[in-house]
Amino acid sequence: MPINKLRATPRAMGAIAAISAAAVAGYVAIFPGQPSVHEDTALAIKTLVVPWEGDALKAYLDKIAKPPVWTICNGDTNNVKPGMVETPEGCNSRLAVKMERDYRPALVKCIPSWDARPLSWRSMMISLSWNIGTGGACNSTAARLGKEGQYLASCNAATAFNRAGGRVIIGLVRRREMGDASRIGEGELCVSGLAGAAKP
Repeated sequence: MPINKLRATPRAMGAIAAISAAAVAGYVAIFPGQPSVHEDTALAIKTLVVPWEGDALKAYLDKIAKPPVWTICNGDTNNVKPGMVETPEGCNSRLAVKMERDYRPALVKCIPSWDARPLSWRSMMISLSWNIGTGGACNSTAARLGKEGQYLASCNAATAFNRAGGRVIIGLVRRREMGDASRIGEGELCVSGLAGAAKP
């Protein structure tokens, strides 16, 4: 259960509405010069991943991770080497390509009727998988509850992933729950799009 009660907010509802309005046949162009991405990927990237991960153009060693891992751009750890440097455009490309090629398809595979589920819930699950891995997301209680159509319970269950290096991290609590003054939280976004959600 979350430390703070999850609740719908106007800012999260506005973010959902903006992506929905920009979508053409379920796809949204979010980065100039890059192919469009699925609307759930777009909402996850723009509202959750980029604001929470930041944009590190030079590789750094994430020492909170156990074991420590070299990281670049928006939390990307794949094939990152010490001294590696990326451009903002390169970071955008890495993120969009990996989300569409690796992360979203894994969730589509492990969660039946993926596209019939609420946009806000799908985006939360994509962001969660980026942070904890697709295996962790697919095998989570949040995924199980979502498969059962228990979206509110799923939003709450996802807040359990607030630890790194064996301890609760306040930044992860904020990310998983209600965010902070300038960033929408995953739980906040998730519950803000559930009004009228039906089981697929």
